[in-house]
Parts: sequence; C-alpha cells; structure tokens
Amino acid sequence: MEALEYFLPTVWFVFLALFLFLYVMLDGFDLGVGILSLTASSEERRGILMTSLGNVWDANETWLVIMGGALFGAFPIAYATILSALYIPLVLMLLGLIFRAVAFEFREHAENKLFWNTAFGAGSFIAALGQGFALGSVIQGIRVDEAGHFIGTTWDWLTWQSVVVALTLIQGYVLIGSTYLILKTTGELQKTHYGTARLAAWTTLIGAVLITITVPTFFEQARDRLFSTPQVYIFALIPLLGVLLIYLLLRSLQKEEEVAPFVWTILLFLLTFIGLGMIIFPYIIPTQITIYQGAANPSSLVFMLTFVGVLIPIMLFYNIYNYLVFRGKVTEETYG
Repeated sequence: MEALEYFLPTVWFVFLALFLFLYVMLDGFDLGVGILSLTASSEERRGILMTSLGNVWDANETWLVIMGGALFGAFPIAYATILSALYIPLVLMLLGLIFRAVAFEFREHAENKLFWNTAFGAGSFIAALGQGFALGSVIQGIRVDEAGHFIGTTWDWLTWQSVVVALTLIQGYVLIGSTYLILKTTGELQKTHYGTARLAAWTTLIGAVLITITVPTFFEQARDRLFSTPQVYIFALIPLLGVLLIYLLLRSLQKEEEVAPFVWTILLFLLTFIGLGMIIFPYIIPTQITIYQGAANPSSLVFMLTFVGVLIPIMLFYNIYNYLVFRGKVTEETYG
C-alpha cells in the first residue's frame, strides 16, 4: 500500500501533464489561427482560416475538459486551491472560449460578419491570455497554508513575470497556428503565414530566453531544484536543444517546407513541457503541496485509472481519425 501511495500520484501527475500537452498542442493552433484571423486582409482569407478549423476545433478542447476532471478526481485539494488562486485568469479563459465558440457558429449565418469575426479573434486572444496568466502564476508559486488552502490575494497572479509568460504563450500559439496554416493553405495566403511564423519564432525565442533567465533568478525554490545534481545537466541541455530546434524551424521556413515547421514547433512545445515539469515536479500546488500530500486515496486513483484506460484510447483514435479524414489543403474552391 505504501508503494501505491507513491506510484499512483506519480502516474496521475504524468497523465495530467499528457492531457495538458495534448490540449496546448491541439487547441494551441486553434487559438493561434483565431488570433491570426484578426490580421486577415479580406473576408475571403478569414473564411479560409476558419474553414481550416471547422471540423477539428471542438474536438481539441475535450482535452481541457478531461484534464479538469482528472485534476478534480486525483488531486481534489489542488483543484480547489488552484481555482481559488486563479479565479480571474480561468474565468477570462472560459469567457474567451465561450465567446469564440459562439462567434464561430453565428458567423456562418450572419449577413454582416464583422462583429463575429472580431469576437472570434478577440475570444481566442483572451483565452490565450488567461491561460498564460494561469501558467505564470503556477510557475512562480501559489501561497497556501499547511493544509493547502489558498491564503493569497485576488491579484496574486498578476505580476510582471506572469505578463512575460502570458505574452510568450500567445506568441507560441501564433507560431503553431502559423505552421498549421502553412500545412492547410496555398499560394499567397501560405506565403503570408511563412512570414508570421518567422516573426513568431523570434518573439517566442525572446520570451523563452526571458523566462529561462527570470525563473531561477527570482524564485529561490526553482533555482535550488534546477541547479542541483543531476537536474542541472538536464536544465543546461534544454536551452541548447531549444536553440537547435529554433534554428531547424527557421531553416525549414526559409526553405518554405510545409510539414517540417509544424513538426519542429511541436517538438519545441514538448521541450518546454519537459522544462516546466522539471520546475514543478513533485508539487501539485507549487511550491507547497506535493502530489503525495494532495492525492486522493489509492482506491479512487485505481478506479479512475480503469476509466481513463478505456477513455484515452477512444479519444486518441477519434482525434487521429478526425485529422486523417479532414487532411489536405483548404483552398478558395473549398471555402466557396
């Protein structure tokens, strides 16, 4: 039983990280395309952008739902505390997601599409901003008492470090959205997004460098973890791999390759998640409550594993099938 009390929380931490990665990767390009739609030069181009998402965007958000349910069941104290500490950023995120979902559907039937176009782009931006503030707050730590209850203020999440994280995340979404559109579009529209991808790659790199420098500089516990052996060797390797991936990404954009930019961007997101995991693990409420302190009882975790063991293969199969069926380019003829 004692072994299970250490093994099961670790398994569920890995599952939560997987759900979060899948959400950020899949819904990330949705949000990125939504933000990019604000810059579209014509209604025809904006229509092509939104058509590229039409059959996949709602399925991508299911990973956010399952992540919230898994957090509630596996680490209930973390669910309650994080929602209390990040109430405003999470409400922003939900409002943004609701706004863009309504706008996406209403736009198709509206004679004057300007309002709904703006609503879709603004909703995407607000959702990404809320997620960035929440991520920044988690990285810097949440103030709790010994029982894990939130003791901070309503605005603890709003710091200059969280602003940097939020803006970097938005640039990351624009980057993955641009590389997705390179896959899905042709002609002048595709060339436009080669340009937005290059710009987003550089701005994301600048934000990532700032975060890499500020996290160990301003947060003592993160510094102690990252510069202890053997984490320091992995921590030193991650920025080097990040620079290599950025170089490969920029080279593929320069050569105007179609698939490679999206692949390199996904690997950049994966590398970022590994670095984030190094900072947070084994805390479920950084930097006070560990996954072992905040986990539900082992019988609940085992029951949930049985449920997830059935659900995850179904969801993965549906996502993969969906992308295979709707693969290919979205052209003016397709939109029309």
